[in-house]
Amino acid sequence: RCQRWVENCRRADLEDKTPDQLNKHYRLCAKHFETSMICRSSPYRTVLRDNAVPTIFDLTSHLNNPHSRHRKRIKELSEDEIRTLKQQKIDEAFERQQATQELNESNEQNTVSEEGGEEREEEAVPLTLEERENKDYLKSLFEILILMGKQNIPLDGHGVDELPEGIFTSDNFQALLEYRINSGDEVLRKRFEMTAVNLEYCSKTQQKQMLEICESCVREETLREVRDSHFFSIVTDEVVDIAGEEHLPVLVRFVDDSHNLREEFIGFLPYEADPEILAVKFHTTITEKWGLNMEYCRGQAYIVSSGFASKMKVVATRLLEKYPQAVYTLCSSCALNIWLAKSVPVVGVSIALGTIEEVCCLFNQFPQLLVELDNTISVLFQNNEVKANELKEICRSQWTGRHDTFEVLVDLIQALVLCLDAVCSDSSVRWNNFIAGRAFVLSSALTDFDFIVTIVILKNALSFTRAFGKNLQGQTSDVFFAAGSLTAVLHSLNEVMENIEVYHEFWFEEATNLATKLDVQVKLPGKFRRAQQGSLDSEITSENYYKEILSVPTIEHIIQELKDIFSEQHLKALKCLSLVPSVMGQLKFNTSEEHHADMYKNDLPNPDTLSAELHCWRIKWKHRGKDIELPATIYEALHLPDIKFFPNVYALLKVLCILPVMKVENEKYEMGRKRLKAYLKNTLTEQRSSNLALLNINFDIKHDLDLMVDTYIKLYP
Repeated sequence: RCQRWVENCRRADLEDKTPDQLNKHYRLCAKHFETSMICRSSPYRTVLRDNAVPTIFDLTSHLNNPHSRHRKRIKELSEDEIRTLKQQKIDEAFERQQATQELNESNEQNTVSEEGGEEREEEAVPLTLEERENKDYLKSLFEILILMGKQNIPLDGHGVDELPEGIFTSDNFQALLEYRINSGDEVLRKRFEMTAVNLEYCSKTQQKQMLEICESCVREETLREVRDSHFFSIVTDEVVDIAGEEHLPVLVRFVDDSHNLREEFIGFLPYEADPEILAVKFHTTITEKWGLNMEYCRGQAYIVSSGFASKMKVVATRLLEKYPQAVYTLCSSCALNIWLAKSVPVVGVSIALGTIEEVCCLFNQFPQLLVELDNTISVLFQNNEVKANELKEICRSQWTGRHDTFEVLVDLIQALVLCLDAVCSDSSVRWNNFIAGRAFVLSSALTDFDFIVTIVILKNALSFTRAFGKNLQGQTSDVFFAAGSLTAVLHSLNEVMENIEVYHEFWFEEATNLATKLDVQVKLPGKFRRAQQGSLDSEITSENYYKEILSVPTIEHIIQELKDIFSEQHLKALKCLSLVPSVMGQLKFNTSEEHHADMYKNDLPNPDTLSAELHCWRIKWKHRGKDIELPATIYEALHLPDIKFFPNVYALLKVLCILPVMKVENEKYEMGRKRLKAYLKNTLTEQRSSNLALLNINFDIKHDLDLMVDTYIKLYP
């Protein structure tokens, strides 16, 4: 660490001192360290964090200062030193890549890499002609791989089973390589001019190795910004299938140098069925492979599909045990009611949600089906044109992600069934076999009483959290006041639980009426009747069955999930949103953020002056000019020109901003998730690659080809 400090200070006169001498006889002023690196436990004691490195130096002020001739001279870097610094950058990338390999290698290999890591860095030597040509050749290969990633071109071309026996054809990588040779790339031509035309120019193993380095270098560009920002949050999206294996997409939230909240995709994590193993691998990948310090993690959120919720909850719990400040929250991109429904531990709910997604997907896939549905809605709601137009507009959106999805579905189900029945029973050649077949299957699923009772109970149970969830995705003031209304929401749900017999009776009656309208028989599920055959208790009625199997578990689950996700720490954090001037104004500037900000005390540059600074912040907005509007969001507050005069307020707003529950105000900084969705939508499952996906999703991130080549040569000499 002493050596690193000396290098950063550019003190040539101290380079020959030992760490012990430096530690005993020399001191460095605190102004050379970023505020986040300093812990001030009292006005008289300043303590540096373990990983503190001096980075703030004014290396130009002496040029204009006539009294600076007696100051310490700043060392100018020679060409050799510049080359050495570049070599250090390559070594750092190499070490990170080596750490990645260690996750999958044996203990013996780990030992070798550790010994190698202790060796002194060799001085840079001039390259031979052969080495230079090899570097140029590798650079050409990396350029092709990056092009394929950015343009979403799969590595493989024709499948083996598509070609007659004995016929050789190039895969996409080799085809592009040949095209480049034919276009005049002399480096590649020299390399392959004597190679047989039916041989691979670059093996699959080499392609995989190079892709891993591409992925690592591109990811590192984002991670470097995250580390500079210090604080971040981790968000995972729904489990996806990549070439037959389940993976978790991982995104990171942070505030960049321009004070913009960003959400970037940083990679896929192989999914594990055992939640404890998944928790360990999740932590290991983020800290060891990707090099993020989880001590700076201030939030975590998991958007999961049905069946995976309980496992991701274990991951969240294990991370909270190690890092109490990594608050477990909802993600702003997912409606609360949908998130709650997906995590209900009832098989019937998972099946119903899957059916809803398939119905929405079918109608969105074929525009002519939407026209047919419009006509059906017009006939059904001919006496209520306003309602008809509203439903038609909803059908053209992704309505399965709305706060009121189940209300919409109950209104739409009759039109959906009639439309699907008309399609599958049409004797003309208007609809192809695929559409008619899917229509028949989905119509049968929608007219199953188990499905009908499930959506009606979900509609009613989640009606208590609908307004609360909508406010959480609203403006900053809506989120602040929503946090205060949680007690009332839980009180309502507890009252429902205490009187579940009465509530369920009304819900079941509504489901029965809807089933009658659709000409569906009210009955127990077939699988239950078959399991109980011969020993069926005559007292078990459909109403009692669904109360015990659906209504009770659903209400219990909603209550417990709300308590878990809105922990005391999370609510404390949301109370700090009164720092936003528009919220202050609504509270008549009578706020007390310092009581709630205790949890972030160690994140503040000057915690001892927090109270005085907050007082100044309130006075500033309370006595503002008449023509000055109060900033309504954290985004607006962070971009105020004088925010730098309120360092503690800035630090607090920055940490609050990255909580996953907070909305990304500027859509262009939420592109990571949208590009991820686009990649998954546009790429066949068997052609997906976790390496190429990162290049495609982060196509606008700069990349250093020289760094990639040097890292590859060092890893695979």
